Amino acid sequence: MLITGIGRLVTNDHELGPGLLGVVDGAAVVVDGDRVAWVGRSNAVPEAAGTRRLDVGGRCVLPGFVDAHTHLVFAGHRAAEFEARMAGATYDGGGITDTVERTRAASTEELTEGARRLAREALRSGTTTLEAKSGYGLTTHDERRLLDVAAAVESTDTPAIVRTFLGAHVVPLEFAGDADAYLQVVTGEMLDACAPLAQWCDVFCEPSVFDEPDARRVLTAGRERGLGLRLHANQLAHGPGAQLAAELGAASADHLTHLDDRDITALAERAVVATLLPAAEFSTRSPYAPARRLLDAGVEVALATDCNPGTSYTTSMPFVITLACTQLGLSPDEAVRAATVGGAAALRLYDAGRIAPGSRADLVVLDAPQPVHLAYRPGVDLINSVVRAGRVVHRKERRG
Repeated sequence: MLITGIGRLVTNDHELGPGLLGVVDGAAVVVDGDRVAWVGRSNAVPEAAGTRRLDVGGRCVLPGFVDAHTHLVFAGHRAAEFEARMAGATYDGGGITDTVERTRAASTEELTEGARRLAREALRSGTTTLEAKSGYGLTTHDERRLLDVAAAVESTDTPAIVRTFLGAHVVPLEFAGDADAYLQVVTGEMLDACAPLAQWCDVFCEPSVFDEPDARRVLTAGRERGLGLRLHANQLAHGPGAQLAAELGAASADHLTHLDDRDITALAERAVVATLLPAAEFSTRSPYAPARRLLDAGVEVALATDCNPGTSYTTSMPFVITLACTQLGLSPDEAVRAATVGGAAALRLYDAGRIAPGSRADLVVLDAPQPVHLAYRPGVDLINSVVRAGRVVHRKERRG
């Protein structure tokens, strides 16, 4: 397929174009199967470049968004919790147990239908790869079931889905007061059952949830079973999560609302990606992560939705980009990069988040001339078309 008429192309490849985003104006892209085969100026397209053509009419094209942190599979909603926060209640993570109860009670068909709806919603807003965590089952049977659902949801009309085991989300009610007994299950039979279905192991590392020894125990057990490591870290208060992520060589530390200079230095030195979730801070009325300090220290920053029913019930990466610009202090180019190649780095997907020969053929066509419009026009659906794995999987309906 030959994609022509690209007014501005974001490649995220400095060898293809200048600036942070590797921009090429007046561009064309050749797709072969599910991969990008050629990128360049439209007046230099190779002969016999493709029998299928997609003319985007001068629009901006960028890589598909990579959403590196979601809790995609769950049942029910927590609208009452949101209303309580708007009335002044403080978020403390306690609502997770309500979602656990609802998720356990739901049928697999209900969970699959809900997750597929959210995945398709994400695709329509430009996300072509997303991470999906377990964590709302908290029994061996239900945690495996959630990972099975995440795998079953992936199809040609959803983003590619990367699966993460989060059995250590909270201590379930049946183990209240005995976290050690629950962690024996998590690090034993639960991981044995779930590791074959996941690529990553995560833990909610907070002093009020799982402390540093607990988190280390879970992550070490996950690594022994071949899983990569990532952490919920430093969200509710300053804690050991960021330092533990650096020490263990985790791919990503997520949330990172409360950091000191020592934490930021450790993340930079060990090349841990800082995955920031500003929609969660927006919804919980919490302080925002120190994105500017992280970037200035040389830390790779990713943006993600944190899609979940309690604190960030959104699948929209354009909304997250807007918050990154208006609340986190990122420039529009920095935000777009963090939402694409930054997310890919957090998942160690080196062929995603960019448009270059050999990369995945995942592209988003905007109804706009430049990527800055994603933040400049908040709340407006600017996604004209989405190409995933070399196929047009979404195109905005024309209204006459």
